[in-house]
Amino acid sequence: MRGLPPSLLAVLRGIDAFSDWSGKLFSLLIFPLVLGVTYEVVVRYAFNAPTIWAYDLSYMLYGGHFMLGAGYALLHKAHIRTDVFYEKWSPRTQGIVDAALYLVFFFPGMVLFFLSGAESAYQSWRIGEVSDATFWKPVVYPLKMCVPVAAVLLFVQGISEFLKSIYALRTGRWLVVHRTLEELVSHDS
Repeated sequence: MRGLPPSLLAVLRGIDAFSDWSGKLFSLLIFPLVLGVTYEVVVRYAFNAPTIWAYDLSYMLYGGHFMLGAGYALLHKAHIRTDVFYEKWSPRTQGIVDAALYLVFFFPGMVLFFLSGAESAYQSWRIGEVSDATFWKPVVYPLKMCVPVAAVLLFVQGISEFLKSIYALRTGRWLVVHRTLEELVSHDS
């Protein structure tokens, strides 16, 4: 890790480990989602007794799962990228392009995403907003809170990715600092 201060490397590892951990934590939302949908299918088709809550549960849990896992997806390079030209470029050129795009589009976009999401979530909490999609009318403000939380998670992981891009443009090599929590625990013990 030539030319990289140990404290900066520690920060990058910390951010990456946090994004990995949070993504794994939020992935657990899939279990109540699958249980709820499975329950709905069984009672609807086997007993002709559909629930009034399954639709709301499914879109809220899936929406939370999708949004809150965005930082994890950024860490693991799972977001959409057009690789037609990018994969042919040197790491230095990739770093220049990535760093510029993070500064010009990503960070300002995440700030706007956070501000608009926080405003919407605040208003939803303030009025006790409920869903009009079904007769169940569940509260929606917890789901709306996922938007600003997802923006923060993406922004934090974006800092790590931006710094890795700077390293690539300076050295011509990509810096791989991510280690899973399991690797960190086994390495430290």
